[in-house]
Amino acid sequence: MGTNEIDHLVKRLQQDGEKTLAYFAGLGPDDWRAQVYTTGSGWRVHDILAHFVSAERSFFLLVENVAGGGDGAPRDLDINEFNEAEVPKLEAISPDELQAAYREARQASGRLAAGLDPADLDRVGYHPWFGQVTVRHMLKLVYRHNMIHLRDVRKALAQGAPVPHREFEPPTASGA
Repeated sequence: MGTNEIDHLVKRLQQDGEKTLAYFAGLGPDDWRAQVYTTGSGWRVHDILAHFVSAERSFFLLVENVAGGGDGAPRDLDINEFNEAEVPKLEAISPDELQAAYREARQASGRLAAGLDPADLDRVGYHPWFGQVTVRHMLKLVYRHNMIHLRDVRKALAQGAPVPHREFEPPTASGA
C-alpha cells in the first residue's frame, strides 16, 4: 500500500479532526459542564476535549519517537495516572481555546503522518495501553481513540447522566 496507505491515514486524521471540532463547536454552554464518566475524576465534556488535546500531543511524540527508531513510551508509564494528571492542566482554558489547541495538535499529527516513509508504518514501539504495536496502528488509534470518547459524550448528554464504567471499552488497533 505504501504512499496510498499514508494518504489514507492522513485523510482519516483530517476527517476525524474536522468531525470532532464540528461536534464540540455545536455544544451549548451547559453541555461543556456535563459529567461524562462515573470513574476516575468524573470527567466532564470540557475535560474530554482537554484529554483530546493532551492525548493528541502525546500520540504525536510517541509516533515521532517510534517512526524515528525509538522504543516508544516508557514501560512504567501508567496511562490512567498520566491522563488524570494532564487533564487538570488544561482546566482553565476556555472551550474556544481548547478547540484551537486541538485543531493545531491534529494538524501537526497530519503533517507528521504525511511525512512518514511507508516503511515507517511497520516500525514497532511500546504503547502504554496496547503494548507493542506498529506506527500504522498508533496512527489509527489517534482517531479511533476520539471516536470512543465521543460516543460516550453523546450518550452521557442524551441520557442526562454519566456513562457507567462497565460501558467503557478501550479502542482497538484493528480496522481503519
